[in-house]
Amino acid sequence: MTYPSDPRVDAYIDALPDWQRKVCREVRDLVHAAEPEVTETLKRTKQPYFVLQGNICALLAAKDHVNIFLYDGGIVPDPEGIITAGHDNKTARTVAISEGETINATALTAMFKHIIANNRAGGWRKLKREG
Repeated sequence: MTYPSDPRVDAYIDALPDWQRKVCREVRDLVHAAEPEVTETLKRTKQPYFVLQGNICALLAAKDHVNIFLYDGGIVPDPEGIITAGHDNKTARTVAISEGETINATALTAMFKHIIANNRAGGWRKLKREG
C-alpha cells in the first residue's frame, strides 16, 4: 500500500526494535487503508499522529508494548473488547500490543472508520453534546 508519509514518522518507527516497528507499520497501514485522505504528523515533539478533520489515533512505543491511542471520546463501540486501557478517559482510549501479540485488524479498522466518520460529522465532542 502506498500513501504520503511523513519522514519524521518514518524516523520514529525506524528507530524502534524490530517487533515494535512491525506493529507500528501495521497500524499505520491500517489507518491509511481505512481512509486514503488520512495524513500523518508528529505532535508532542515526537509522537506519530494520524489525522483527518481531527485526531484519529497516535502511536507510542513503550518498553514492552506499543500503545495505540484512539481519539474517540469513548463513544466508538468496542464489540470485540480490544480496548486495554482508558475506558473512563474523556478523550482517548488505548489498545496496547505486546511483543508476540496479533493486532485485531478487523476490529481496529472498524474503529478507525468510525472515528473518521465522527470527525467528519464534527468530532466526538460535538457528537457527545448532541447525543
